[in-house]
Amino acid sequence: MRHVPVLLKEVIESLQLKSGSNVVDCTLGDAGHAEEILKRIAPGGKLLGIDADSESMLRAKNYLHKYDDQVVLIRDNFNKLKEIVKSEKFCKVAGVLMDLGWSSPQFEERKRGFSFKKMDETLDMRYDTHLDCEHVAKDPPLSIDGKPLYGRCTASEHVNYHSEDKLAEIFKQYGEEKFAKEIAKLIVETRKEDPLENVGDLVDIVLSVYRQKLKTDKEIPWVGGTHPATKVFQALRIVVNKELDVLEEALPQAVEVLEAGGRLAVISFHSLEDRIVKHYFKSQKGKSLVIITKKPIIASEEEVKNNPRARSAKLRVIEKL
Repeated sequence: MRHVPVLLKEVIESLQLKSGSNVVDCTLGDAGHAEEILKRIAPGGKLLGIDADSESMLRAKNYLHKYDDQVVLIRDNFNKLKEIVKSEKFCKVAGVLMDLGWSSPQFEERKRGFSFKKMDETLDMRYDTHLDCEHVAKDPPLSIDGKPLYGRCTASEHVNYHSEDKLAEIFKQYGEEKFAKEIAKLIVETRKEDPLENVGDLVDIVLSVYRQKLKTDKEIPWVGGTHPATKVFQALRIVVNKELDVLEEALPQAVEVLEAGGRLAVISFHSLEDRIVKHYFKSQKGKSLVIITKKPIIASEEEVKNNPRARSAKLRVIEKL
């Protein structure tokens, strides 16, 4: 299964690409946007594709094999954008794309616990299992058998070793979860007996809290068509991969690597991301950039019908002065 890129037509039109243009795709994924970009910049144009997920990189190589001489692929996090562009001598950048959404294969095929529907999967949630993360927290004691936890931090480690207050903060701040305190409390109580290792362990806790709060015995008490575990899983994914920090670090780098008149397009999927993008663009308006989209571009009714995940997508575009 190949991921379907959202707002594809709108992205291509917004970037105003021409033959011979050089473009950076900061979140390559399954290369859906990248493939269309390459069609527009041929011949002579080149694409620099970045992705932290090694499996995404392999899939992208397969999809882009016929553009081999036009593509440079780098497995890394896009918060190193400026460094990567410099090391690859990738100059005269006319366009930069950041698609902050998830590719369907990451949910369905990676087996890293990204989806609350995959009950038997391990709670991992790392984009790249080969890149180290920082220590999971600075609120000790965080240890296994008396040894501090360092290195690659999974979602399981976060829920098993953070304090109750820290977990509640994570769920509230990054998931906007209304029952953050109650879920955090039940996690801490539950892990005293057994650690939370699989997706099902965490989902059961969230559902238990929602059943109690909503006074229902439904197996899954859907809320407005949304699964109760959605926000908790979003919060953990953001924290595990430091998504918001990465975005804040990458935005100014994207503007810096662009040549004058070049454009940056950012697709966000939830309010936390969109807020960061919106505020950064506003803060730099008239200084280093001009805002092209006064209001974010959203998917058409037809696209949402064909690809429901496009419903929450927002595209914002700027041009470098």
